[in-house]
Amino acid sequence: MKRRYTVVDVFSDTSLRGNPVAVVIDAAELDDAAMQHIARWTNLSETTFLLPPTAPGATHRVRIFTPRSELPFAGHPTLGSAHAALAHGLVSGALQLVQQCGAGLVPVEVTQGVYRLRLPRAATRELEASDRTALRDLVGPALDPQLAPQLIDVGPKWIVARVRSREALLDLQPEFSALAAFERSMGATGLTLFADGADDVAEEIEVRSFAPSQGVDEDPVCGSGNGAVAVYRLAHGLVHDDTRYVAAQGCCVGRRGRIEVQIEAGEVWIGGRCVSTVTGIIDA
Repeated sequence: MKRRYTVVDVFSDTSLRGNPVAVVIDAAELDDAAMQHIARWTNLSETTFLLPPTAPGATHRVRIFTPRSELPFAGHPTLGSAHAALAHGLVSGALQLVQQCGAGLVPVEVTQGVYRLRLPRAATRELEASDRTALRDLVGPALDPQLAPQLIDVGPKWIVARVRSREALLDLQPEFSALAAFERSMGATGLTLFADGADDVAEEIEVRSFAPSQGVDEDPVCGSGNGAVAVYRLAHGLVHDDTRYVAAQGCCVGRRGRIEVQIEAGEVWIGGRCVSTVTGIIDA
């Protein structure tokens, strides 16, 4: 069956500079195996499938797949799917959308071309001493010893830690097979690291996200990873409630994503611009 299909670049207003998500528009009648097969074929960090909502108050329903598994929620697929739903007329003219997904209902707002979502409520725990040692063995001395890593569950489960400097973060070259084994041992989706931005860059922090256990060695620009970083920074007093900042991500893989983060009354909002890069038909 021929279905409408698009690839949306998220966290950029320029094609080929953000994080692409593949979106299958007419996904009703596709079963789980077919969705997973398509996600393996696209081989992007995530592929989403738009469906009619079944929950009261939802404007659209989304299922989100990595090349290896389904996720209850993810950041840039949520924003890209909202962009696709509006562009293809599944949601008519709305500037406040509500996505139904495995993590529940996720509000999405559109203001002057910026899409932003409210992160699901996070669950956080400290890493055990043995896990901290294993992480340090993987990342090396670049890890900041002043702040303990945490596992932060926002749908995807991110191990989050701070790195000493932006230069050290950009120089990191993880051993992906070892990192994938560590992620699996932790029940984690991946590892997100951040560092303070340099004086000569506009963004407050630099971020990198790795998820080799999900078939994604490095995610170019990660919404849920940045949301987990915001939760971590708020918990450690690195930012305060009712604040805004901009993060950069992707330069190590040839991108330059900009993620707008806002913390309001303890809620984390993640936003950015979106652009349709590919539009066509998929025979599936």
